[in-house]
Amino acid sequence: MNPPVRVLYLAGSGRSGSTLVTTVLGQYDGVFAAGELRYLWQRGEVENRPCGCGRPLRDCPLWGEVRRELPTDRAAAIAAGLRGRLRMRGLPALLRRHRRGVRPVPAHPDDAVLADLYAAVARHTGARVVVDSSKLPPYGALVGALPGIELRVLHLVRDPRATAFSWRRRRGLDGDADPELMSRPPVGKAALLWLVWNTVTVRLWADRAPAGYLRVRYEDLTADPEATLRRIAAFAGVDPDGGPFTGPATVRLTPTHSVAGNPSRHRTGPVPITADVQWRHDLSRRSYALVTALTAPGLRRFGYPWRRGVPAPAGAGRTARGGPAAAGGRSVGVGRAGSTGHEEG
Repeated sequence: MNPPVRVLYLAGSGRSGSTLVTTVLGQYDGVFAAGELRYLWQRGEVENRPCGCGRPLRDCPLWGEVRRELPTDRAAAIAAGLRGRLRMRGLPALLRRHRRGVRPVPAHPDDAVLADLYAAVARHTGARVVVDSSKLPPYGALVGALPGIELRVLHLVRDPRATAFSWRRRRGLDGDADPELMSRPPVGKAALLWLVWNTVTVRLWADRAPAGYLRVRYEDLTADPEATLRRIAAFAGVDPDGGPFTGPATVRLTPTHSVAGNPSRHRTGPVPITADVQWRHDLSRRSYALVTALTAPGLRRFGYPWRRGVPAPAGAGRTARGGPAAAGGRSVGVGRAGSTGHEEG
């Protein structure tokens, strides 16, 4: 019998640093940076968008090996099925099932295909840990219930005012040359998504599975990148000494084979990890007030100040595992969203 596939699932809302964390973790021995695997079927197979290595996904030799074990002729139907099963309107029922201790996302015939996907990825990459940055909590709950999966959840959180500002930036879906733009939801919608996805992530994993849950704030990540990534690597079960750091806040990146995500997943070479604080100056007073009001419960929970210009205290959030939350600010790989409303990065 094959051992279970360990999946490090990056959960939370978009624009919280998942692309950065995924890309850096992908430099460790035994780790495969898969990117947002829930989009493999639509973005990768149907649309044939670029792999992290730069090739169209169907032309990537590694994904070619994986795809041979999958029903790629059914990709569009599988993608549509996932969209239907993971709709936001299904969250109340999902949380009720979770409270009763039953499977949050009901079983479906496509689950066997999803389990085969993770097994094939691990087999063809030789990875001990597969990093899936899909973020959407219902998809994480679905993956955690698949046979042959050992799920660990990394909950990434960033100040909601910063994420709302980041969502409004105009960027190409796969880089500046891409004519298809990422989505730009209004700040109010971005704030509500932040509150919903982060709250659901806590309810699904922080209390029920504390040993398999780690919360990291993006601000703390950019304040102390090397120590924070070492901690994440240890949580994932890989050697924390094997990272790509050439200095406390600089990494040397090689290409990954990530699916979807922020266009910064294509960056290679020496890359500094720095904090983006443009939102503190350029987010309008009205937008700041709106986002603050809508996300007030989450601000208190994750240790973010209400007043403008007051920095979040380092490690103010606490993880369910008892340690200080490391996370947040800005770094290379700020989250982006696809023009079809996909949350990425």
